[in-house]
Amino acid sequence: MTRPNIESPCIKVCAVDGETGLCLGCGRSLKEIGGWMQFDDAGRRAVMEMLPDRLQELKEMGKLGATR
Repeated sequence: MTRPNIESPCIKVCAVDGETGLCLGCGRSLKEIGGWMQFDDAGRRAVMEMLPDRLQELKEMGKLGATR
């Protein structure tokens, strides 16, 4: 039996900002990253919907480069 392909926002830039606790690559928290495989589809979608705003906030804080 094959495992289903689970969507992930990971871009393989794994660096967590100490101030916000968010990954500078994908915008998830460590708790979200650690629990990703256990989240159901709705839970993963809910997190994914928050990521653009989180990444924008990180960018505005100067945590992300101009190209991100």
